[in-house]
Amino acid sequence: MKGANSVADLVAAGLMTPEAGRAVSAVADRYAVALTPYVLERLAGAEADDPLYAQYIPSPEEAYTAPSELADPIGDDSHSPVKGIVHRYPDRVLLKPLHACAVYCRFCFRREMVGPGGDALSPAELDAALAYVREHSQVWEVVVTGGDPFLLSPRRLSAIVRALADIPHVAVVRFHTRVPVADPARVTPELVSALRAEGVTTWVAVHANHAAELTAEPAAALARLADTGIPLLGQTVLLKGVNDDAASLEALFRALVRHRVKPYYLHHPDLAPGTSHFRPTIAEGQALVKALRGRVSGVCQPTYVLDIPGGHGKAPAAPAWVAEDGTVEDFTGTKHRYEP
Repeated sequence: MKGANSVADLVAAGLMTPEAGRAVSAVADRYAVALTPYVLERLAGAEADDPLYAQYIPSPEEAYTAPSELADPIGDDSHSPVKGIVHRYPDRVLLKPLHACAVYCRFCFRREMVGPGGDALSPAELDAALAYVREHSQVWEVVVTGGDPFLLSPRRLSAIVRALADIPHVAVVRFHTRVPVADPARVTPELVSALRAEGVTTWVAVHANHAAELTAEPAAALARLADTGIPLLGQTVLLKGVNDDAASLEALFRALVRHRVKPYYLHHPDLAPGTSHFRPTIAEGQALVKALRGRVSGVCQPTYVLDIPGGHGKAPAAPAWVAEDGTVEDFTGTKHRYEP
């Protein structure tokens, strides 16, 4: 089975009517469309209210850019000293070896930068990026992202990990990927082996937004990673119409933990162009975080975060449980007095 890389492919697969396809043609011209064969098969027969459909199928609402939305909503460009590097925090950098993804999520915060044939680093540019890491001794962790680094061949992944392992001050290499839930067959033993090298600890952060994404094939892909001892983190975006209710988040975080993935961040959606229909309010997000406190154990609780527009980094956005006057709220909403 082939994947889908255009509105015409989505129409041919029965996921859009020709009329609906024409309504999003301008959106698809601006923001990339791609579904792997695996996702296309999973979406067979799905409609617009399906939580997976909304994540991958373009909608006319994407044509509207809200006044507050930005082409570079988290300020990557302003913190990029050399191509492929983002150095926002003192002890860690992003390394972006490519800007292509297996699938293109409709809410992506880098949607203006990624796409088919997305700008990949040349060998010379990759060398320059690695040289930057080598020259900055405060860099303890390198986050390999993109695009999706799991699109690289095992050979190229291994070369990057080994190069980073040879830098004495780099202790941790963290990969951010959607592939385990979007193209799980790509997570082969060869790819998993390529992620590790003596001298660094490898972590993998997996992007999943709904429990329906964690079916048998993704579960097996996650197991291939976890069985080798690679610690797994979960990253989730809070999305209207996809997971913005306590039951959906509970099911997702329980499923992640069951598959040995620690929920790490629950992201408030960034101010990416054409994504306002996905964004709840901060207050709505905080209410959901409160609701989760009594529903799932601590190991299932991610940190709710907001990426401050302009490149100022992430800020915890969780509600306050302890008031300045010493009042403490428990998970049922009951307030208690704390006397130190």
